[in-house]
Amino acid sequence: MLIVADENIPLIEEFFAGFGEIRRCPGRAIDRATVEQADVLLVRSVTQVDRQLLEGSSVRFVGTCTIGTDHLDLDYFQKAGITWSSAPGCNARGVVDYVLGSLLTLAEIEGVDLTQRCYGVVGAGEVGGRLIKVLRGLGWPVLVCDPLRQAAEGGDYVSLEQLIERCDVISLHTPLTRQGEHCTWHLLDRQRLNQLRPGTWLINAARGPVVDNQALRDVLQQREDLQAVLDVWEEEPTVDRALADLCVLATPHIAGYSLDGKQRGTAQIYQAYCRFLGQAEQVRLASLLPAPWVAQVGLNANADPAWALAMLCRAVYDPRRDDADLRRSLADDVAQQRAAFDGLRKYYPERREIDGLEVRIQGASPNLSQLVRALGAREV
Repeated sequence: MLIVADENIPLIEEFFAGFGEIRRCPGRAIDRATVEQADVLLVRSVTQVDRQLLEGSSVRFVGTCTIGTDHLDLDYFQKAGITWSSAPGCNARGVVDYVLGSLLTLAEIEGVDLTQRCYGVVGAGEVGGRLIKVLRGLGWPVLVCDPLRQAAEGGDYVSLEQLIERCDVISLHTPLTRQGEHCTWHLLDRQRLNQLRPGTWLINAARGPVVDNQALRDVLQQREDLQAVLDVWEEEPTVDRALADLCVLATPHIAGYSLDGKQRGTAQIYQAYCRFLGQAEQVRLASLLPAPWVAQVGLNANADPAWALAMLCRAVYDPRRDDADLRRSLADDVAQQRAAFDGLRKYYPERREIDGLEVRIQGASPNLSQLVRALGAREV
């Protein structure tokens, strides 16, 4: 059996070596010749997997170690009898940590109290749902737009127009769909971008084309009151340098790139493949994850909650490092820039998640205890 895998997927040998030969390739270089004799194809979001790639090959199982599936032709898979699996929720916590770090940076730059902002979350799936839980756990006002969930279950949702009108922080966590009633391609187009409230912060850690990048660049040039954080770009791995210059934070599609999230994605695809084969799982992720660099933090009960929030989040992750790395990589030569973008992802440094952090509070502080619970850390 031949397993072709994106070279950036961690723990492939640890999870899949018992099934057959493993051949690693750069994700953007996987082509028909690469997969022709393969039985299993394991990818990330940079590989478009469709009829053009797979027709005539031996592939019968496709796994993507990502939440999103917009790079998979699921209709073709069904017609061709190809089993597939994604890894829903694998990197959701990492994206939440990214958003929290971005909010802290924006608040420091503008001297804003985060408790006084109104937060709008577009997309209440695995990532958006966890972000909503954290923000509301912190006691911050949150409005949610998710037409699909609203239609399926009702509940307290608002339209995108209402969210834009009422929120001064908007975080995007919707999948990318290019057609149909709930198309999200250029969901934030020029018209909607122009309707953003004065002083709005816009964060996109979903997919680049959810926001019209050219329109956003123009709007940011015209409106200095708006602030943008972009982790995803329309023409990845090419980055619009002019747009990046206008962003407070610009990063190379790494919002969910925590070590835990990436390894969790591989584990989920391994579990799906075991189900496909009808075999019992032999490998457990818990035995493979290394100990975190920061395992426990101590707080005095008199600590200021705003300071504690920033300290706990940044003890685990601060997106300003990734912003600096991307900006240094934005060369004039497009080929060089594209290679650098992929290099930042391939050699991404180890990063853990806040919910793996233990916090010891010296004394009694209901406010700090609530803060720790809201973040998803564990008080000990």
